[in-house]
Amino acid sequence: MIPNSYRKRQRVPHRHTSATRLSSTATVVNSFSDKTVSESSQKLHRTSSSASTITTSPNAVTSSFNDPYTADVLLRLFVDRSPFDSDAPSDSSRQSDIQIYLHSSVIRRAKYFAAILSDCWQHRTNADAKSNNGAEGSRSNDNNNNLVQLNLAVVDDPNSISIHLTVLQLLYTSDFATVIDSASTALEILPVALELLFEDCVKSCLRFLEAVPWSEEEEKRVLSLIPFLREEESKELLVRLSPGKEDSCEEMLHGLILAAIHNHPNMAFVKAFVAKLLRDFSSRESARRVLERAFETSLKVVKESLEEYTSPDFRGDHNETEAIQRLNLHTAMTNGRHLLWLVERMIELRVADSAVVEWSEQASFTADLQRAFRDDAWRNIVPGLPAVVLRCTCKLANAVAAGTILAARQVRMKLVKDWLPVLLVCKDNVSPMLPSHKPLHLELEETFLRIISTLPMSDAQLLLQQCLSFSTRNVEDCPHLITAFNTWFRRATRPPQLENLD
Repeated sequence: MIPNSYRKRQRVPHRHTSATRLSSTATVVNSFSDKTVSESSQKLHRTSSSASTITTSPNAVTSSFNDPYTADVLLRLFVDRSPFDSDAPSDSSRQSDIQIYLHSSVIRRAKYFAAILSDCWQHRTNADAKSNNGAEGSRSNDNNNNLVQLNLAVVDDPNSISIHLTVLQLLYTSDFATVIDSASTALEILPVALELLFEDCVKSCLRFLEAVPWSEEEEKRVLSLIPFLREEESKELLVRLSPGKEDSCEEMLHGLILAAIHNHPNMAFVKAFVAKLLRDFSSRESARRVLERAFETSLKVVKESLEEYTSPDFRGDHNETEAIQRLNLHTAMTNGRHLLWLVERMIELRVADSAVVEWSEQASFTADLQRAFRDDAWRNIVPGLPAVVLRCTCKLANAVAAGTILAARQVRMKLVKDWLPVLLVCKDNVSPMLPSHKPLHLELEETFLRIISTLPMSDAQLLLQQCLSFSTRNVEDCPHLITAFNTWFRRATRPPQLENLD
């Protein structure tokens, strides 16, 4: 019977065993396969011949693995096939029943064998006490009669016998590194070492696994073994497999976004890579929270920079004030580009709802922009700032007009009301866009007019009157404006329909 102290580890589902079968050491095996382990052990090239011997004490003879002349234990290693598989064809090239000569002083390194042998010696001592033949374990001409005979069943798997032989050979060495040289090898050996309670081998496998990379399949195997490890043993593996806190993914994504837009010199490629990570991320809500957090931060910086630029402190030196003004504009420009990239990502992932609401509530910010763009100082410092701001507006407004973002009526109203004056100032004070591109202000004009068409007649009337600046010298060159007014007048001349709703 195995003492309770040796039952601390859970069984690893690596092979089929029963306590009765594995502990019935007193039963003599009447017949073994004619082939012994000598042939199989020669195939285990991972273990050198010098690593398969061990000396138990200074005066003791050297114990060699599978040495029939010095062994005192005979282990039968056999494949335990299910009765349902008895008729299934077997691989004749595989050995499924072999015997190995072992040494009790060596295999006691595995606590499983130590417990089995202790139980066996107790039974043998009791048997010897009852007999008076004076044999006391002396060897007869048939050495097998004086060996402790053990049975060890393994699961019917092509590699089971080989793996068990490897672990048994490791009992005869302290140099595990010659065998445990890959993650796959460690994962093959570890379940057997756990089952035999071979602590030194378990520690060596875990030390190797903790230090090397794993494939995805190997990681799954590591996870399957975690429940069979003690807490102190699994700790180093678990910190690699599971996050320390629940929001670690969001923190990681937020850190990647900040690195992409602020710190990395190769910004374009890094932004493209982070954009792909965001697209592929499984939780859209997490991506939403991370992008909203970065959006609010960048927007705050742009707003504060424009506020300081439009309300400077002239109490200091003139040159110092001018330098601060330049810095404010550069800060607004840099973070404006970050803001545009974030807006594009949010629209792409269809998580820009909050961004649209936030953008529609910027009456103070849009007032600062109008003051800044009426001044000529920005032209030689950040000539691209108006385009960046209008592109952010255009991206969000297009998403609203296309129905990608379903914004409330008040949000749509405020979005046009607050940002239409900025567009008009830019149109009057900013140089035309490159001829190879569709003018940005024209695209935004069309988008605002489409949004206006979704508003109540009274709101549309007020906003359309502010859109007269969209007209051109040639009336035929502004069909979007003509269409918008025609739509409004068509609706205005239609007979009231409210009484039909009663």
